[in-house]
Amino acid sequence: MKHPFAGLHVLADDDPRWKRDPVEQAGLACAGGAQVIQLRAKHATDEQVLRWARAIREITRSHGLRFVVNDRFDLALASDADGVHLGQEDLPPDALPAASRSRLAVGRSTHDLAQARRARDEAVDYVAFGPLFGTTSKTSDHAARGLESLAAVVRAVAPIPVVAIGGIDTPRIGSVVAAGARGVAVISAVIGAPDPTAATRELVAAMEPA
Repeated sequence: MKHPFAGLHVLADDDPRWKRDPVEQAGLACAGGAQVIQLRAKHATDEQVLRWARAIREITRSHGLRFVVNDRFDLALASDADGVHLGQEDLPPDALPAASRSRLAVGRSTHDLAQARRARDEAVDYVAFGPLFGTTSKTSDHAARGLESLAAVVRAVAPIPVVAIGGIDTPRIGSVVAAGARGVAVISAVIGAPDPTAATRELVAAMEPA
């Protein structure tokens, strides 16, 4: 059975450089066959983020897809999201109230093997690892990790699925899956594309044979 957080994750992002807002981004990615939509909002108020989250929840529900809110478990709960994605600077998974853990799946960002092993022991639902090839979509203090590091993390956290992120595009996605990633997360490869739906479709098609 396919893991619920396997497949292509598209991050709907509120960076002002994108010409579409997160709700439109999410709709276009869903139409292209993304498996998971994650709302990443670093610039908006909580009120705005919640409006976006509730709208994206409706879109993903209509497509039968998973929806995750970045950073904020409270907004994930308020929007009836499927999960929350926590970074290394966010509230740790074991600090979430038990009632929240029962309602929300938890993903955890990691950047090295030690962090990935800690995430495994936090009983998360998936481990994100990167930046794999570097990225221009968001600021990062971490150098590109590469496929060998990805494979090591996959082995270390098994059977928890690993979602790779950072500079992944259609030509690279097959090698990422071959290294063991069960999921791949993208921002600019879809959101920055002239046709986000077509870009999503191409990524999904390139991922599946691998």
